Amino acid sequence: MPTILTHAVCASAIGYLYPERPLPLRFWVLTAVCSMLPDADVIGFAFGIRYGDLLGHRGFSHSLIFACIVGIAVAGLLFRDVPLRLRKSALALYFSIVTASHALLDALTDGGLGVALLAPFSGKRYFFWWRPVEVSPIGVDFFSSRGLTVLASEVE
Repeated sequence: MPTILTHAVCASAIGYLYPERPLPLRFWVLTAVCSMLPDADVIGFAFGIRYGDLLGHRGFSHSLIFACIVGIAVAGLLFRDVPLRLRKSALALYFSIVTASHALLDALTDGGLGVALLAPFSGKRYFFWWRPVEVSPIGVDFFSSRGLTVLASEVE
């Protein structure tokens, strides 16, 4: 997978396409959080959830359905003060896209089992045909020399 930092940077770039200005700080913070959220599934390892399970790494939390749920929840719960319904719909769509960007970036990597984009309807894991991104180590291994090498490759 791309590093967690890369997910946030890419999502922030998407944020610059959002048509309204000025955007509150919470918009940018939630942009980063939503883009990194799918990788919270690694907590499952501590509970015996295997990588390839529906709730495993790159499983349901990397699906398009999950991205839509997150986008709707963020817009509905954390932007209650937005006056127009249309703007809430735009925010829900935006945060869904930002969350889904995580899975799409992971599908560009050269490692792992793939991404369950269609979970829970299908457990099939997908990669793109072009996979130029070096897979990042999971967990504390991110801070190893391999993790730093991957981070450096993303900066190039």
